[in-house]
Amino acid sequence: MDAMQALDGIWRQAGLPPEALAHARLSGSEPVLPSSFAVGTAAQSTIAAAALAACELGHTRGAPRQEVGVDMLHAALECVGWFSIDGQAPNPWDAFSGLYRCADGAVRVHANFAHHRDGALRLLGLDPATAQRADAEAAMRHWRALDFEDAAAAAGMVATALRRFDQWDATAQGRAVASLPLFRIERIGDAPPQILPALGLQARPLSGVRVLDLTRILAGPVGGRALAAYGADVMLINSPRLPNIVSIADTSRGKLSAHADLETQEGRDALAGLLREAHVFVQGYRPGGLAARGFGPEALARARPGIVCVSLTAYGTEGPWAGRRGFDSLVQTAMGFNHAEGEAAGDGKPRPLPMQILDQATGYLIAMGASAALWRQLREGGSWHVQVSLAQTGHWLRGLGRVPHGLAAARPDFAPWLETSTSGFGELRAMRHSAQLSRTPAAWPRPSMPPGSDPPVWP
Repeated sequence: MDAMQALDGIWRQAGLPPEALAHARLSGSEPVLPSSFAVGTAAQSTIAAAALAACELGHTRGAPRQEVGVDMLHAALECVGWFSIDGQAPNPWDAFSGLYRCADGAVRVHANFAHHRDGALRLLGLDPATAQRADAEAAMRHWRALDFEDAAAAAGMVATALRRFDQWDATAQGRAVASLPLFRIERIGDAPPQILPALGLQARPLSGVRVLDLTRILAGPVGGRALAAYGADVMLINSPRLPNIVSIADTSRGKLSAHADLETQEGRDALAGLLREAHVFVQGYRPGGLAARGFGPEALARARPGIVCVSLTAYGTEGPWAGRRGFDSLVQTAMGFNHAEGEAAGDGKPRPLPMQILDQATGYLIAMGASAALWRQLREGGSWHVQVSLAQTGHWLRGLGRVPHGLAAARPDFAPWLETSTSGFGELRAMRHSAQLSRTPAAWPRPSMPPGSDPPVWP
């Protein structure tokens, strides 16, 4: 499947006008990065869908349609997520993260957050204060892969066994994910159409749209950053109690950044106040986590009729893993991608995809889904719920087909697409957005700032 076919499939599933597709300009072809999977196609088609959906919403608000161009190489490199702060590119991985051999296979452990790392080490019988990577490797060899996966899940940790595609397909969760569409956009309540101001010719297509971004890891923040690039006022809401990953410096471009502790009444009141004037609410908490605090989709629709809710999960909303925590690297391992890349390389050595494409593509589907649901809201009224997951994106990526000799592709130079900006983290050097809008270029006029830099009040 080529990128235009992939975009057409996304667009039609979203229920957006097919005539708008004539304004998409996709250039380039596979392979663009070393992978046997169509990672360039996934990057290009989802980024184009996000930008084109924003422009279609702008068209509904009175602006003429505009051309949206996306180059495959640029899109793929944007999805690599490289950035530097004050000339230093941070290492995103903890020393204990990665693939471990065990008694009958392998397990991938995600240890980027200290509580996940320490929990996994304790499960291995190690003292987090003194353990070294070699100690963890030796301890893991006494475990069976599925036993450790189950024990980690029961303890609230994040680890998955390495599987082949056929092994994943045979699991109950594999069958559940295969039964789901790439994403869902569903009406969850009644409300009159919202009124957004008409757009001038030079106004970005999401100008005047207010988005609450309650996400921390990669997919959600990427989606919020895309919405900001197309003109939305995006407010990132962080808890002062929770850690963040280093990529927050890159993914916070264009956003406001406020604190609200939902464990306190003050924090819940602050979020409720923001909600009253929001158009979109994006969340990536563990399933049920926000609902327990009064901010589930149905509660949001009652409190703010007409809201568009976007929910992100790791493994989808059905099957035995529906409530399980997960990250891109783990979903790749569980679903069979790491094993398949090793087979394609000819050495059988499991290897990750060249970027966290499940996170990145899902992030752009978040942005596309938010614009598509808001487009429906302006035309039909109602409150809406968009649901995406890393595993559903993985199933779709697998369906795009394989790239012959793709692993032989060389990694290209990033420099032509990098830009430098000031930020609250230091001098930020990162990738320009790859969607080129012909009349209202994507931009991030707000600098990336640390959590809590802004008050929880709309500008």
